[in-house]
Amino acid sequence: MMSELSFDFDTPIDRRTLPGDKWGRYAGRDVLPLWVADMDFAAPPGVIEALQRRVAHGVFGYTAPWPELVAAVTDGLARDHGWHIEADWLVWLPGVVTGFNLACQIAGAAGDDVFSATPVYPPFLTAPGNAGRRLVSSVLKPDADRWGWDRAAVEATLTPRTRLLMLCNPHNPVGRVFDRAELAWLADLAERHDLLICSDEIHCGLVLDPDTPHIPIASLDEATARRTITLMAPSKTWNVPALYCAFAVIPDADLRRRYRRAMRGVVPPPNVLGMVATEAAYRDGGTWRAALLDYLRGNRARVAEAVARMPGLSMLPPQATYLAWIDCRGADLADPAGFFEAAGVGLSDGTPFGTPGFVRLNFGCPRAILDEALVRMARALEARTPRETPTTPGTP
Repeated sequence: MMSELSFDFDTPIDRRTLPGDKWGRYAGRDVLPLWVADMDFAAPPGVIEALQRRVAHGVFGYTAPWPELVAAVTDGLARDHGWHIEADWLVWLPGVVTGFNLACQIAGAAGDDVFSATPVYPPFLTAPGNAGRRLVSSVLKPDADRWGWDRAAVEATLTPRTRLLMLCNPHNPVGRVFDRAELAWLADLAERHDLLICSDEIHCGLVLDPDTPHIPIASLDEATARRTITLMAPSKTWNVPALYCAFAVIPDADLRRRYRRAMRGVVPPPNVLGMVATEAAYRDGGTWRAALLDYLRGNRARVAEAVARMPGLSMLPPQATYLAWIDCRGADLADPAGFFEAAGVGLSDGTPFGTPGFVRLNFGCPRAILDEALVRMARALEARTPRETPTTPGTP
């Protein structure tokens, strides 16, 4: 196995030479893309080698998940998260977004409510409507050092027609790793209101703070497990998103049957190369992941230090993910994402996450790119012409 010193996260890889969303968005422009949630690092060597061996075989016939793949995932969840699952709990999917859209399809009936909290990954906000359900939401609130739940607001938002609680943990975009007490409160909420839980845990391998381990909500107790669909994938942790392989963990047999029934004729199986990458990642990717997390901790510190010096900007450092959620409201910018794009930095606009006035910055990139982007942001704020101070009607 390669040592951590063998992994090079510093040397930029030119992604402009191949088709791709992240860099292609700004083709021909001097804009550094720190927006969509994929990293600018090569996948782990063990994953690449496994793919190369499979490609060299030359035959790509229909392939169902095989025992070694299933074992790699079940062993990985036990090793990394202390969650011991059964092989038959797994339902294989082409992606996590597909997974929570399916959850909306089987939760209640048309016109029923689906709850989530904002800000949140934008497909959370559109999935209920795709299934003919109605989104109801409350707002996560920040305190001195982290984002959390406004419990009274959540309780007040739920209605007699709420059928599904959609959870994102670790959270995208605020980077929280919800603790056991918070998860227990959510589980109790679901029990009292008889809610299905769909928990998107795709970032569970990217916990940056060792003292805040990821806890799958379905691992709390048997009652919670029976009402929970947990969605995971190797795509974020090991940077293989376009290989399209994910899975749902559904302990309850009846819920699993309903979920599979909703998939029939609509949802394709995962890509065979995605399954090959998944096996290799969960089986052999631990050393690479440890080195990645160490590098991301350094990048997180760089972003936090730089943002603290930028007038009008603030952020709470994420406990997980490679995403920084930056509050720009104090800078009085009409369009924060547009402002920084004009300065040569492409960020995600907070509006599709349900929270205007924020931007999301992806720091999963070599430090040379990150440092240059942070310099550009600082210079743009320092050089801008202050917006005209608004006046109220009737004042001079």
